[in-house]
Amino acid sequence: MKKLVIAVDGPAASGKSTTSKLVAKDLGYLYVDTGAMYRAMTLKVLQHEINLEAEERISRLAEKTNIRLEQHDDQLKVFLDSKEVTRAIRSRAVTNAVSAVSAIKKVREVMVREQRRIGVNGGIVLDGRDIGTVVFPNADMKIFMMANVNERASRRQKDLIKEGVDVSLEELVEEINERDRKDSKRNISPLRKADDAIILDTTNLTIAKQVKFIVNKANEIIDKR
Repeated sequence: MKKLVIAVDGPAASGKSTTSKLVAKDLGYLYVDTGAMYRAMTLKVLQHEINLEAEERISRLAEKTNIRLEQHDDQLKVFLDSKEVTRAIRSRAVTNAVSAVSAIKKVREVMVREQRRIGVNGGIVLDGRDIGTVVFPNADMKIFMMANVNERASRRQKDLIKEGVDVSLEELVEEINERDRKDSKRNISPLRKADDAIILDTTNLTIAKQVKFIVNKANEIIDKR
């Protein structure tokens, strides 16, 4: 019996990555953080000091870029042209530029092609912003995670504090709102809920409860097969 393709979409800091990773572990599936792939591409653009509006140059660069994800115990490691960039892609510079790079048609074509290749045989949990609408529109299960902006900013602030970065909650709220605006308004694969996606509001849910919700839904589908 073919294993499921589970698509998890939602805005920044809604809990997608942490929850999806644990869901995959619980089900014995592969976890793919598609956002990390776009971040890696953005890091390369910044390293080459390419203007974010230079779409042709970025498109050519994307075609020559190799991005690889590897699971090491409980950590997903990201490699950009064979160099590990797991921490580097989480910089604020990358965070502030990734929406612009992600909006470029060729970049999305390259990334979607790779994501589909990875998930062709099922047994996979992918999180991102267009998994259920573009990458796997026929996914066996689609989840759209959301949370209010203050809660999302608070989560992001806690992550940054762990890395020794001090940023005010107000500044992070502004950044997240701007990221939402860019992701939702872009012409190519905008952030939106798939019509058949299940909404999961994580504002007041623990990670454990988020994971349990998705795993239970997945097992319901599996039991019916």
